[in-house]
Amino acid sequence: MTEIEVRTAGVADMDAVRAVFSGAMMFDPGAESDLDRQLAEVERTLVATDGPEVVGTVTARTRDLSVPGAVVAAAHVTGVGVRATYRRRGVMSRLIGRQLRDVPEAIAALWASESAIYGRFGYAATAREAGYEIDLHRVGPTNDRIRPGALGVLTVDEALKELPAVLRRLQEQRPGISGRSDARWQKRLLDKPEERNGRTARQILVHRDENGAIDGYALWRGKMNWLPVGPANEVLVEELVAPDATAYREIWQHLLTMDLSAKLMYGHAALDEPLQQLVTTTTALERRVSESLWLRVTDVPRALQQRQYVVPVDVVLDVRDDLIEANTGRFRLTADGSSVSCERTGDPADLSLSVTELGAVYLGERALAEFAATGRVVEHTPGAVNRATAAFRWPVSPVSLEIF
Repeated sequence: MTEIEVRTAGVADMDAVRAVFSGAMMFDPGAESDLDRQLAEVERTLVATDGPEVVGTVTARTRDLSVPGAVVAAAHVTGVGVRATYRRRGVMSRLIGRQLRDVPEAIAALWASESAIYGRFGYAATAREAGYEIDLHRVGPTNDRIRPGALGVLTVDEALKELPAVLRRLQEQRPGISGRSDARWQKRLLDKPEERNGRTARQILVHRDENGAIDGYALWRGKMNWLPVGPANEVLVEELVAPDATAYREIWQHLLTMDLSAKLMYGHAALDEPLQQLVTTTTALERRVSESLWLRVTDVPRALQQRQYVVPVDVVLDVRDDLIEANTGRFRLTADGSSVSCERTGDPADLSLSVTELGAVYLGERALAEFAATGRVVEHTPGAVNRATAAFRWPVSPVSLEIF
């Protein structure tokens, strides 16, 4: 048996890469399209090889991500897979370790297929999502309106031109949202009949303000369902982006009052989703909370400098990172308004923690105090945990709108 090697993939490896990943995830990859090849980013794909055979793979997509107070570059990690006969041999550890040391971005993000896997590499669940199943017969939507506007629909070609600006506006308001290139928007709006699972073609609903500008949209599908007592159709909301309050109200009012419908499902809501303010019967909103985005800090000072902080802070963090040596040490974080600095220091530490805890609190939902309660954050200066917790928290919860 030859020694397993890790290297950057070439174009000739990509069929094997797709086969390894689809085999690990147990799905049929189907035929590769021109758009798939355009999005592949071969130069950011790593492979583990045993002789000529590809036995493991991981890749990163070049995208931006909204973080507290900014939109920054983030390595979007995906395509992680190891051939079944090579499990428990350190293949994934070598792939992910090399990837994290090589990525040029200060943070990496992923959706974890199994939460037990990624904690040992310094990743942490940094955002959660709420999935809703709504009883439309009971929900009782309100009918409040703030100012005039109008609902309409778009074709895919129109959506490709109009929707990116709306998503960008939401990125500026809420952390956790990934940006999309033109090609990635095309991928998002593909609507293959064989992938509809018995539902209708995707509908692109938009709201226009009084000047005719689009300030919100929803991607949704319907499914016909008839019971002995009558129609009980289902509404599936795939994505809802409405940075404007009126657009948010009007789009939800429309979706919650669909004729012949009994149930609405929506899977990517924020924990503080304002939806419950728009109904009279909140118990009709059955909510399921789960982890969504996982984050890994790959460059401590750069990552901490590129986000904003709610209150002024001056704290020395003693950070431990078992994979990236440059992240280990003491760093002084100072922030006051939009001025942020993070530099290596020899001053005594106020707090000790690992890079995992930094990733967990980075998007502003989870609290450093949560980890201090279990000893994963250690306070050396009285009051430092409370002060740092207040600085890292953000007024709105992060949300990730898509599994990548």
